[in-house]
Amino acid sequence: MTTAVPTDRPLDARRRNLLGGAALALLAGPLGALGAAVPALAAAPRASAPTPAGAAAWGPLKQIDAGVLRVSYAELGPRHGTPVLLLHGWPYDIHTYADVAPILARQGYRVIVPYLRGYGPTAFLSADTPRNGQQAALAVDAIALLDALGIDSAIVGGCDWGARTAGILAALWPQRCKGLVSVSGYLIGNQQAGQAPLPPKAELQWWYQFYFATERGERGYAEHRDEFARLIWELASPQWRFDDATFARSAVAFANPDHVAIVIHNYRWRLGLAQGEARFNEWEARLAKAPNIAIPTITLEGDANGAPHPPASAYASKFTGNYQHREIDGGIGHNLPQEAPQAFAQAIIDVIRL
Repeated sequence: MTTAVPTDRPLDARRRNLLGGAALALLAGPLGALGAAVPALAAAPRASAPTPAGAAAWGPLKQIDAGVLRVSYAELGPRHGTPVLLLHGWPYDIHTYADVAPILARQGYRVIVPYLRGYGPTAFLSADTPRNGQQAALAVDAIALLDALGIDSAIVGGCDWGARTAGILAALWPQRCKGLVSVSGYLIGNQQAGQAPLPPKAELQWWYQFYFATERGERGYAEHRDEFARLIWELASPQWRFDDATFARSAVAFANPDHVAIVIHNYRWRLGLAQGEARFNEWEARLAKAPNIAIPTITLEGDANGAPHPPASAYASKFTGNYQHREIDGGIGHNLPQEAPQAFAQAIIDVIRL
């Protein structure tokens, strides 16, 4: 296995200056149609987004070239500790695990928390790489990161997009996963299933997916991404009383120049309105069969999750190894690791002891 060497070095001044202008432009005013914005960004080398305010709590963020990305990630705990890979979702960032990671690090785990493609300082290495948000692409990113860090296997945990990605790793690359902790259970999907209509009340919960399917929605998200993200936080976690500083700390990650393209493609791909990359066809064919997950798994659900999610009874049979489901009380919503960090951290600790 070829191992790359991570670095704590900051981005050079020229790249920081380029990015600062791009980020300010993104935050200060409308982008117009994404189709017009993306070619302009692609004409110059890609720069990653600035380090988010508040990220100092992690210590210096690290960067490593992995697959098609230069991944920016936080790392806590001893390098010899059991590796834990924690994956965030949309519209969130690594601060989903801001309290989970220190708990695990104090227990001797080596905790890796990367910014996904299209978030924070993570950047594509080439302007020519498709800005693809399909599920297999995100999973291959995670495997490439483990390879680059020289990690043979890790406990994997995730919430939202991160739960789906962690589940895919467990299903397709079980030898790379010591255990799985997944919020809302089994989230692996496929385009055929995504085209099946749901009852009206269920469709209403996916309003933003249909909004993103339109050019108006694409432009609207580009122009109002912070307001959009805050609304999703409020709807998905109706009892979570986060403050302005907590939201602002994460919102900086959405200034990544590829963020809108990745988010829009993710949801359009689910509905079969956008194509994926041919190199992922084999993986998607396997995922379309809804493969079982045989590694030790704990699934978690909050008692106040306002986002679309299946009941535990709908997916329990998909976990054929040692398995446990935990309901977390106390008004816990969709962003469970950030709202109930002790419960999530305890699941990571317990999963390989099942």
